[in-house]
Amino acid sequence: MSLAATRLGRVDYAATYAAMQDFTARRTADTADALWLCEHDPVFTQGLAGKADHVLHPGTIPVVPTNRGGQVTYHGPGQVVAYPLLDLRRAGCHVKEYVYRLEESVISTLAHFGVTGHRVTGAPGIYVRLDDPFSHAALAGPMPAGDPFRGLGKIAALGIKVSRHYSYHGIALNVAMDLEPFLRINPCGYAGLRTVDLSTIGVTASWDEAASVLGHKLGIYLAP
Repeated sequence: MSLAATRLGRVDYAATYAAMQDFTARRTADTADALWLCEHDPVFTQGLAGKADHVLHPGTIPVVPTNRGGQVTYHGPGQVVAYPLLDLRRAGCHVKEYVYRLEESVISTLAHFGVTGHRVTGAPGIYVRLDDPFSHAALAGPMPAGDPFRGLGKIAALGIKVSRHYSYHGIALNVAMDLEPFLRINPCGYAGLRTVDLSTIGVTASWDEAASVLGHKLGIYLAP
């Protein structure tokens, strides 16, 4: 079955989270997979591994506990959030491979805009070089103990949940956001981790354009 993308527009996070849970609880082996693309009103979401002290000063932005993996992150306008609702058994991939495919989709999306995305071992998500995000050179050498992100900025966050081999939650790609709320948390549990978007690294792209590219790449990389 093909992965059909549905654009939800700007939607409330809590309501979308509940809808994902309901979809997953009701689905059967015959249910078609889905891909929801959306953006959210400002919200901090806390994963199962999240620690309260990583939320530094949320202010008026709500903090919503979730059952996804990972720690705290921020969602807001100008960010493309993709929720693949996938039957992993039907797709023929295990969780580790699924995460790899999600990250490959983001890396390929960034490449569309001329940006090179990087993985950091042990820190899910995609990162770019702050000094030259368009450099195609691979990251070299081990991560320095005092600077585990060695001049990198995080441009995409990842957090998933798998229940009865059905996946939900997903990935968030920063396009053109107000990045200030990321300063109110330790993003994904890392104090001082710089967060960037396409706009701040010099790429002009609309939300619609980025959503179209990411949706297309996910359709390719998540195909059985």
